[in-house]
Amino acid sequence: MFKPSQPMMARLRLTTKQVNGGYYKGNRTGSVGYFAKNGSYVIDWKKVRTYVVPEDLDQFKLTPFVTNRMTPTKGKYTREVEKDNGDVAIVERAFGGKDFLDLWASDNGREVLEQERIEKGESNETARQ
Repeated sequence: MFKPSQPMMARLRLTTKQVNGGYYKGNRTGSVGYFAKNGSYVIDWKKVRTYVVPEDLDQFKLTPFVTNRMTPTKGKYTREVEKDNGDVAIVERAFGGKDFLDLWASDNGREVLEQERIEKGESNETARQ
């Protein structure tokens, strides 16, 4: 019987687009339940992964990757919110598009200057003189 080599198997990987419906490749994590006839997903609690925390964790020999003594750090992306009583509170906000552009501009300064020069209408000849 013919058996393809390992490099050939890499080219012959099966995807969900190459087979009929009902094929689910998954991501090797295993299922924690099943689909019911009405289409809902039912969790089988015998399959759910649980992690046991060792007793006497403060005296445990292994240490975590991050120390427990570290104080929580504040995000640098904040905004001011005015409360009902007139006070202003500073709350964290998400990383936005303007933040990305500012970060990109700080890392790519030469390209930003070149783009600003082009937008001003200067040609390459006047910039060289």
